[in-house]
Amino acid sequence: LFKTLRTLKGQSINLIKYYPSISDVESLINKNVKVNLQNSNSKTLDLGCGINPKNPFNAEKVYGIDIRDDLEKSIKSADLSVDKIPFDNSTFDYVTAFDFIEHIPRSIFHNNKTIYPFLSIMNEIYRVLKPNGYFLHSTPAFPSRESFMDPTHVNIITEDTFPKYFCRPYLWAKEFGYGFNGDFKMISQGWIKYAWLVSIIQAKK
Repeated sequence: LFKTLRTLKGQSINLIKYYPSISDVESLINKNVKVNLQNSNSKTLDLGCGINPKNPFNAEKVYGIDIRDDLEKSIKSADLSVDKIPFDNSTFDYVTAFDFIEHIPRSIFHNNKTIYPFLSIMNEIYRVLKPNGYFLHSTPAFPSRESFMDPTHVNIITEDTFPKYFCRPYLWAKEFGYGFNGDFKMISQGWIKYAWLVSIIQAKK
């Protein structure tokens, strides 16, 4: 096996994308999530939202988190590499992250200790979601060059990152003692332009 993987043909298995191509985020939502449009109290939170929080699930109330706050647009300020999400437990029906996960470090040295921000943010997303709430991310992922070429990208994910480490039945980030304490179910994944990996996972509480 090792000899085979040393060849270019053998190594090419790492470049195969097993999940399908999709046209956009909304098509993945429409195919896999039954959105309750009658719920006038539905809430969504967009992480790293910039000046306009996204709302692909068409929630009634939209909130955002970014480095700078804008309270008129319900955007709160937080550095999610080190800060907790500034909302209570089980607040949101949906949490989204567009071009955000790749900027969250795997590990950093902070306050004289090593912390793992990617694991921490996944715990925080699970915490603020309601039971059966959904987390959706759109992230440039391996092996697309978009995942590497931006010098501010510090977290490279693959098709297996969410299904294997954060979702049933594997939950390796919990089983291996990495500090993850959530429990998600993988709903669906797909590729936009074979560069951005889009995943929808559901919080099981």
